Amino acid sequence: MAKSDPHKKIVHREFGENSPALQRATPEIPPKQQSLRVQATRSGRKGKTVTVITGFQTSQESLQAILKQLKTNCGSGGTLKEQTLEIQGEHKEKVVQILVQLGYQVKISGG
Repeated sequence: MAKSDPHKKIVHREFGENSPALQRATPEIPPKQQSLRVQATRSGRKGKTVTVITGFQTSQESLQAILKQLKTNCGSGGTLKEQTLEIQGEHKEKVVQILVQLGYQVKISGG
């Protein structure tokens, strides 16, 4: 019976954390063809107002770049959750203005 080398380990992992099979394929659609919704909401946030931007159909890298630009111009924090951007505070008008400059079709939803 042959001994196996302790330094050679075979590990089988079908799907890893950063596996391409787990990442959703999102088509890169030009900004002019995307219709975004901007809404200020407090639901589920302990009374804190958050500006939510939905409707993006672009890659995570592009969303990260847009999020950074919005956070810088609004002077507040924010996060990316799936295809939705959240900016802390009520910045609907400023966010709409920035996204229109980037070429997106934007509508304010809600009151």
